[in-house]
Amino acid sequence: MTAGSTSARIRNRLGHPVVDADGHWRELQPVFLDFLAQVAGGGMADTYRKAAARTYGFSWYDVTPEERARQRINRPPWWIMPTDTYYRATGMLPALFQERLDEFGIDYALLYPSLGFQLPRVADEQMRRACVRAYNHMVKDMWGPYSRRIAAAGVVAMNTPAEAIEEAEYAVRTLGLKLVVANCTVSRTIEADADIADPRKRRVYIDGLGLDSPYDYDPVWRKFIELKVALTSHVGSMGWPDRRSTTCWVSDHIGHFAQSHHLFARSLFLGGVTQRFPQLNVGFLEGGVGWACQLYSDLFGHWEKRNKEACIRNLKPTNLDRREMRRLVDKHAGNDPLFQKHIDDALARNMDVLLTDMSAEELEARDLDSDEFMHVKIGSRDDIRRLFAEPFYFGCEADDPVVSLAFNERTGTRLKPMLGSDISHFDVPDPTEVLEEAWEMVEHGLINEDNFREFTFTNAVKLHGHMNREFFRGTSIEQAADTVLQA
Repeated sequence: MTAGSTSARIRNRLGHPVVDADGHWRELQPVFLDFLAQVAGGGMADTYRKAAARTYGFSWYDVTPEERARQRINRPPWWIMPTDTYYRATGMLPALFQERLDEFGIDYALLYPSLGFQLPRVADEQMRRACVRAYNHMVKDMWGPYSRRIAAAGVVAMNTPAEAIEEAEYAVRTLGLKLVVANCTVSRTIEADADIADPRKRRVYIDGLGLDSPYDYDPVWRKFIELKVALTSHVGSMGWPDRRSTTCWVSDHIGHFAQSHHLFARSLFLGGVTQRFPQLNVGFLEGGVGWACQLYSDLFGHWEKRNKEACIRNLKPTNLDRREMRRLVDKHAGNDPLFQKHIDDALARNMDVLLTDMSAEELEARDLDSDEFMHVKIGSRDDIRRLFAEPFYFGCEADDPVVSLAFNERTGTRLKPMLGSDISHFDVPDPTEVLEEAWEMVEHGLINEDNFREFTFTNAVKLHGHMNREFFRGTSIEQAADTVLQA
């Protein structure tokens, strides 16, 4: 690398390549519409264009502040595209993007969508399938010639297993894409509300696809393994009930990827997906790793306190010695008329503070067969490590010092963060400074150079290379990646 930026100079002093696990490109919607017309006809392209105008926040501008509050129309994003001309062109033009990688200090870039993330949210299934198919053709045609240094992601809509399997098969086997991104949390109407005529009055829930989903997604996980493709998720939680500020988009944006990933990760883990499919690697992109450290720690704590044996040992209602409780009340509250008046009834019929008129025997009988971990077999803390820390990888931005938590052995939360530049989006005003910002963690003593190698190279290689040993064949980092995968 010979480019003169600080990031390029940092890259030159490293003994390993740098992989950007999550950059972005800026699609031109007219180009996408041309591909949509080719795939599904000009009528579909016109219909999509009109629907997009209604879908992506424009209604917020058409109504008064009072009506926004009444309908709880969340503030859409605004001014989120960098306006430096050279930078904007970089995100749009594949040849220029590749030309500038040395300047960024990046050897190999995994590029994800901008417009493409919206397509799985299209409500009409026929239009959604057409849009996703057209998008994947666009990715192949525009980015295929630059495969030595760039892999651009196709899109798979996970709204139903059949839809996901069909498009994953087409994207990988027909189009030859080796990188795809999926919407791994899906907003669904509660079945009991399906017949309500006004869709605004229907309640919704968020399906994490692994636990208590109305669909069986095991065939999807099996298909990803068969296709040798890592499952990467880059879906957020904008528009969820707690993310509907009518005035402040930043309020809705902060942490929204982490919130969605938290649901998806715990759904996979508690649903037993990582146990049934140990070969499946999962990448959670742009949410950082702080949420994952917290979830990982919480799983240890909840398993230790809420596994079946612990519940029977410590929480089974009939374990309570009611005779001894009566003695303690007499000793310590013998002169309190309220305690004396109610203690016998409470011991007999009010053993749970939230329930009335239910005995310990009744409480025990109704949940004696309950098991919080019924879908995943956990026998020790090592099982949690194996089923969470091994298959999961976490995309983190360069300016996020919380990355260091994932390398802190003392906390017991050793995880696999990856550098995701977020190039082309508003939070990267200068793409030549990404690697420079990431290196500051080494300069400030938050991580060491071995950690930095994992963060900027090794973990991204393992995420994709352990699924597909051919992933880096013919790329600029083939030899270095092979060394990692052989080890």
